Amino acid sequence: MDDLIDQRDGPRDECGVFGIYGPEHDVHKLAYFALYALQHRGQESAGIASVQNGHIMTVRDLGLVNQVFNEQNLNALAGDQAIGHVRYSTTGSSAWENAQPVHRSDTRELALAHNGNLINAVELHSELRERGVAFRSTSDSEIIAALLSTHPAQTMEEAIADVLPRLQGAFSTVVMTRDGVYAFRDPHGLRPLSIGQIGDRFCFASETCALDLIGASHLRDVVPGEVVSLDAKGMRSRQVVEGARQAFCVFEHIYFARPDSKLEGNRTQVSRRKMGEILWRESPVDADVVIPVPDSGSPAAAGYSKASGIPRDDGLVKNRYVARTFIQPGQELRKQGLRLKFNPMPEVVGGKKIVVVDDSIVRGNTTRQIVAMLRDAGAAEVHMRISAPPIRFPCHYGIDMSTSTEMVAHGRTIEEIAAELNCDSLAYLSLEGVYEAIRSTRSTHCDACFTGEYPLADTDQAKGKFALESGLPLVRA
Repeated sequence: MDDLIDQRDGPRDECGVFGIYGPEHDVHKLAYFALYALQHRGQESAGIASVQNGHIMTVRDLGLVNQVFNEQNLNALAGDQAIGHVRYSTTGSSAWENAQPVHRSDTRELALAHNGNLINAVELHSELRERGVAFRSTSDSEIIAALLSTHPAQTMEEAIADVLPRLQGAFSTVVMTRDGVYAFRDPHGLRPLSIGQIGDRFCFASETCALDLIGASHLRDVVPGEVVSLDAKGMRSRQVVEGARQAFCVFEHIYFARPDSKLEGNRTQVSRRKMGEILWRESPVDADVVIPVPDSGSPAAAGYSKASGIPRDDGLVKNRYVARTFIQPGQELRKQGLRLKFNPMPEVVGGKKIVVVDDSIVRGNTTRQIVAMLRDAGAAEVHMRISAPPIRFPCHYGIDMSTSTEMVAHGRTIEEIAAELNCDSLAYLSLEGVYEAIRSTRSTHCDACFTGEYPLADTDQAKGKFALESGLPLVRA
């Protein structure tokens, strides 16, 4: 049985990457703290690779950043340049072999960290196996690393320029050789990747909050289809693919990015508050108090409260120190459900008509239990308001959202979902409301999890998270 705490409604986090070239800096410590800022993007494993005296050193393991690293193993990574990664598995299981950065030494030695998901991973893997290339993992990230590590080009820039157009799917990637750090992004720009400046040197990070923490200024984002190189000569750019349909993941704005990060010129916290305001405009309700599902629903709840004039209060208290647990609770504790993670406040909700605001529902397990707990705590009415449209389709571009059949909205009307969750009313933010909040349009974004309209050709060939484990016998090194 899956652990109780892990049965949450939100989509699974994906990955975060960081890279820096900075001989004058403590690059290993900058990488550590940047990953600390990106921890929300993945909690299964963490790793850092650095270059020291012409050799690539890598430390990676399962666990959170502060569990994987200590003063001793971090200091062993002191060097001139470094890349780092925090992971939630979107292709391949959460085994140690799939932790990143990937370290390979074929034609050239490199380390690589990747955020995204390849939809042609099985085909590329088969091609490499036919060439006799060995693998140690079942991650599509190692496929990218193998393509680059075995490439005959003289320079890494040339290798990336040849490999990048062959990759299909989402890939915001940093790769490091003994001579430099490189970043490249898929032509559709599905996942974020920013460029920062610290002193006279430069760095890459999945989100701007990581740049803020290490004192780097945000210069710009890596352009979709671009390769950016950092080495002793400074920073260089090369546009490899141009003209592709832009498809930035709109769910980054709704759920994934940290509230203090900036995406496409928008501070995420501001966008999410605006979503809550628009949600009230679209779906008002007569209620006494607005409560968020912490922490994911807090910004939208603040916006809903502001627009409606209904006071906001903390009706659910979150245990912020709960990590994943694999201890079976037993029947006596099992009925307590999510009280391991959330506990209702009878003094806030008792006898009240309450609006509960969250940013998404996928499977419905958590929401159903929250509604039940609030009723047990004395709530007179429970009205759910969700600051995103219903999620009905899986993501093939780097987010683990389960299969359609596991999604509570799949094949159900809003009224049927409300009945399934046992709430008095349920309303979702419209897709138009989402784009109004982020000041943009569908033409430059991916919203396939809501609409089923996948922006990339051949998405239907994506074979799922465990495709490499179930579909191919690995050739291990």
